[in-house]
Amino acid sequence: MTLQKERVVIQEAAEAYYEKLLQQASSSPEVFSLPGGEKVKLEDSCVCFLPVYREDPKYKILVLTDPQDKERVLAIYLNQYWWPIEDIVKTADSSREGLIQVQTFGERIVLFVLNYIIFGMLERSSADDTFFVSHSAKESAKIFWRSGDAVAFYTVKMKGSLCDVNTSQCYLLPVLDTVFVRRKYRRCGLGMKILHDFCQSFVTEDALGISCPISADMYQVCQKFLQTHPEEQDRLWEVEAPGDWSQRVSIWLKIQLEPALSESELQTVQTSPCRVQLFKLHSLKLSFLNDDKMLLPLIGSTWRKR
Repeated sequence: MTLQKERVVIQEAAEAYYEKLLQQASSSPEVFSLPGGEKVKLEDSCVCFLPVYREDPKYKILVLTDPQDKERVLAIYLNQYWWPIEDIVKTADSSREGLIQVQTFGERIVLFVLNYIIFGMLERSSADDTFFVSHSAKESAKIFWRSGDAVAFYTVKMKGSLCDVNTSQCYLLPVLDTVFVRRKYRRCGLGMKILHDFCQSFVTEDALGISCPISADMYQVCQKFLQTHPEEQDRLWEVEAPGDWSQRVSIWLKIQLEPALSESELQTVQTSPCRVQLFKLHSLKLSFLNDDKMLLPLIGSTWRKR
């Protein structure tokens, strides 16, 4: 089944069920049992459609929300059944292990659930200022599967792809745009695996980006990764779209300078095609090669998106 047909089949089935639900509203409503034993009435007030894609609202999925908290999604209607959120991000396919490219509409739904529901509604702390909007239909994405569970994902803005629908500007390099690891799977090395997979997916590119701003947690992952893989230190940049040289900051350089510079001073780190310009570096001892590449032998060192 093609991706387009799969989307149509899933949505038409959901719309038919929803119409049936509305017609039965006056009679005794159906009940959905949650894994913990709680029962929720399948009523119009608790059921709604959510768009899967950011830029194309016509493709939607039917969801069941908590009667007491309409921002909390409890289940999704797929293939004639209601499925609890945790069941949506599981698979019985033993071949799904590690990072797998998102290709089918079903996988797009898993990505949507991980991003919009699990991160956005269930696992995002009130202190976390990170926020991911729904991904576009054409955005390149991989899901990390472990023992039958979808535990993480990352998405990439491909080189040459449009920055957004309102501009003609295109990305000038591949950019790691969003990354999420489920709470119970953090500090298990998944961030390192994601960064390594991203770099290995674009071995012929001289420069790779990570969308600005990068969170403190992600900087820690970047530091560990770049210390483990020094060959990638010159390739990774924190970038703003579309990623020309005036919109790039060397991640490795910024990590090295962090203990010595204030936040305002870090903002003055600018780049050009052939040199790194630094302002207010105080007494830092920096050495330069003839080709203007910078060495930082004496400077001590110390995950978000969009």
